[in-house]
Amino acid sequence: MRHFGHIAPEERQRLFFREPGSFTADSPARVLAAALGATLYSPATRERLADDIVKQAGRGVVSMVLCLEDSIDDAEVVGAEENLVRQFADLAARPDADLPLLFIRVRFPEQIPDLVRRLGPDVTLLSGFVLPKFTEERGIAFLEALTAAEAASGRRLFAMPVLESPELMYRETRVEALQGIAHTVDKYRDRVLALRLGVTDFCSSYALRRAPDMTAYDVQIVASVIADVVNVLGRADGTGFTVTGPVWEYFRVQERMFKPQLRTSPFLENRAGRLRETLIEHALDGLLREISLDQANGLLGKTCIHPSHVLPVHALSVVSHEEFSDAEDILRPERGGGGVLRSASRNKMNEVKPHRAWAERVLQRAEVFGVANEDIGFVDLLAAGLAD
Repeated sequence: MRHFGHIAPEERQRLFFREPGSFTADSPARVLAAALGATLYSPATRERLADDIVKQAGRGVVSMVLCLEDSIDDAEVVGAEENLVRQFADLAARPDADLPLLFIRVRFPEQIPDLVRRLGPDVTLLSGFVLPKFTEERGIAFLEALTAAEAASGRRLFAMPVLESPELMYRETRVEALQGIAHTVDKYRDRVLALRLGVTDFCSSYALRRAPDMTAYDVQIVASVIADVVNVLGRADGTGFTVTGPVWEYFRVQERMFKPQLRTSPFLENRAGRLRETLIEHALDGLLREISLDQANGLLGKTCIHPSHVLPVHALSVVSHEEFSDAEDILRPERGGGGVLRSASRNKMNEVKPHRAWAERVLQRAEVFGVANEDIGFVDLLAAGLAD
């Protein structure tokens, strides 16, 4: 697997100063956590799920979640589990197919060992489980079940807890809930790949739903939770985890307040025609804003429920040539003593000690998403992906 691997090699050479690195489901956890990118969710009830997975992998998807929880009706769970077993067998019969990282979102801890047993040898196609409504109390049972299933199958399995419970929303319980979660995931650190944010559930606690012209950060009560989650669980001192961005639930709207902004957006200064129409059609301007705010607030990757969201997430995750230059300059061995220097682009101050953690994170992202050539921007990356 590699990001933008679906683009022709000669086109990747044009786009990238340093091309995205390749990785596999067996790569180190730190690599996989950074590489998740746009994690595409799909209901586990889909009859042609195996075909869908192969198709999306061919379009650049590198991580998918097959959902047995909120995306399906309660009465469909048994049939969905049976369908998953069939679809994994179908995938296993295609040894030459390129597959993304595959995770199953369960409802109850007991489903984890049961599904691993039923998958049998096909469990080698599975990277782990998504754990819903994760709290200290619920989380221990999920993680113990995952650990037992891993031991029984001999397959490394990761957990991706979803932080979405009301205890995190309510001010009077938030600190205690976060501390409990921190204690639990730290105990199972080797098994926790990333923490995911369930913003739709957060909004549900207050009967809210953000409009397509607003990001999660415009809903202040939600933004405060994201800030506290990153504060406790996303620290750069070695105790933190990768925290992924919330789902963007819109893929087509009729009325868009930001349509005039889109026409004059810096993203679109040098492109028109098909690219502009695609963005307008899928109402991605709000998504672009939210991805940028995710990154500014310490989040990496994003939950996606529509294939049209994947390429924008990946394109905005590519490290710019300027970012890469700054990061490399800050991390030069001779800078170990600190100091302040002017950036190579002559437009900012790089202060070595305070910016070191930022620079290390940039190089980690560059390892999996690549570094754009100096004259390449988001629009170029998006257009190349659309052309393919």
